[in-house]
Amino acid sequence: MNNDNALNANVGLKLRGLRLQRNIKQADAAKDLGVSPAYLNLIEKGKRVMPFPLLWKALRYFEQDPEQFMSTLGEGRVDEALAKLLDEPLLKSLDIDSESLQSLSAEPKLAGTVAALFNLYKNTRTQLENVLAQLNVEERTRTQGSTSGLGSTTPGVRFDYSPFDEVSDFLEKHRNYFPELEEQAESLRRDFRLEQQLTSSNLIRMLEERFDFKVQIERAASGSSVVRRLDLDARTLTLSPDLTEQPLKFQVAASIGLMVMDREKLVERILGAGRMRHGETERLIKVNLANYFAGALMLPYGEFFKEVQRTRYDVELLSNIFGTTYETVAHRICNLSDPKRQGLPFHFLRADIAGNISKRYSGTGIRFASGGGSCAKWAVHLAFLNPSQITRQYSIMPDGTTYFCFAKVQLQPIEGSIVKGTAYSIGLGTHAENAKYLAYGLPTNDLRKDAIPSGISCRFCERTDCNQRAAASYRFAFAFDEYTKKDCFFSPLLVHEKEKAERNGNAEPDGNGTESSEKQDSLDRGARRRKVHEN
Repeated sequence: MNNDNALNANVGLKLRGLRLQRNIKQADAAKDLGVSPAYLNLIEKGKRVMPFPLLWKALRYFEQDPEQFMSTLGEGRVDEALAKLLDEPLLKSLDIDSESLQSLSAEPKLAGTVAALFNLYKNTRTQLENVLAQLNVEERTRTQGSTSGLGSTTPGVRFDYSPFDEVSDFLEKHRNYFPELEEQAESLRRDFRLEQQLTSSNLIRMLEERFDFKVQIERAASGSSVVRRLDLDARTLTLSPDLTEQPLKFQVAASIGLMVMDREKLVERILGAGRMRHGETERLIKVNLANYFAGALMLPYGEFFKEVQRTRYDVELLSNIFGTTYETVAHRICNLSDPKRQGLPFHFLRADIAGNISKRYSGTGIRFASGGGSCAKWAVHLAFLNPSQITRQYSIMPDGTTYFCFAKVQLQPIEGSIVKGTAYSIGLGTHAENAKYLAYGLPTNDLRKDAIPSGISCRFCERTDCNQRAAASYRFAFAFDEYTKKDCFFSPLLVHEKEKAERNGNAEPDGNGTESSEKQDSLDRGARRRKVHEN
């Protein structure tokens, strides 16, 4: 809009505001000013130039000082309640800008109604989640007779909050660092005078001598995929002959971890007096702590931290130095939270080729969607395109937070077949400013330009234009036009995009060089809607 049109619109809006403040009907004001109601309506909407004699008459009518009125024409006051909505994703999808809100502010009752309805919409989802959480607490009260302890009375917990979610929250609460397990692992390494790189024989000897367990290699019953079974009564550890050296070491080390935790009652000490929301959570935490202990035993904190600093977080090189898998090293990098020897914060993901997330940990504050889904633009998924290489990228979230992420595919074939075996992508990510400390870091002169626009998951993503969308977002008013196509169907069609298409005709010539009657009918309907709106 040019300056003259903007001035006309501003004059009209201010006069309309003065009229509404005085509760004067448009027809009555038009009669007193000596013009038709339709003409005054066009002036108030900025669609007609207001003659100076009529403006002077209107200012006397509304008891306004001409000089003061003219001095405020450049000011655009937006209703405060509406201004707060500008950054809301839903409002962004509807292309509501400050100029539009300024126009709406001229009608206080309508502005208040819009703000109230929008806030009601925002609060409804939160209230629903709280109601569902309360219903779940009440159900636990009836079945267990008590709601005391951690988890059972925690407010705001999702209704679909699973034991795995509870384990993830537990690990993040402790920053994935457990000094009790580090001390026990270090003590065993000293007692058995272990070298930096362990062998399965070292660990089997430790289990036999320290815990009086017999280790046997035996294939599981036909059709069973069990690779490790610890029999406490018979004091035997049975391992599958299909385990190669690296996974064999990890399974023996995890078994030692279970023995140490039982003997020292470490799970009880770490959990304290708090109770979990789910009955299975405590046992799942024990499994995670056993795996943590295995990492601490195979990758001792002090030596590992020193090599991490020297190699600049080169996961592949660290894997070779300590003789373990890429995944084990990636896990261990997420444990470096000792205040005296603290590493960089990382988040961790393990995904399969179908995009399912089977392991996750957030040490960077990044949020993961419930249900295991995630953004297809993440490096952990793109790594399957180049399974023999490290996939690296900067990612930017809708709120502007930037990360540097890298991922590698880890293949474990069975009988020479990947289909029979496993294929996982192991992804790590840290804040973008930490990339300079990594061996994999990418140079960038313009982070905002080089970063890949990403999100959490399609259902909760705030991006209005993404060519990889797999579902519509709950954050937007879902709208589409059969005659207007974005590069992805599920990207919300913004109001200004739809109106622009209608203004431009939004029709393609058919084979005879004429527009289809169906498309023309749609345009006619749009024109009629605009005409009604203007009147």
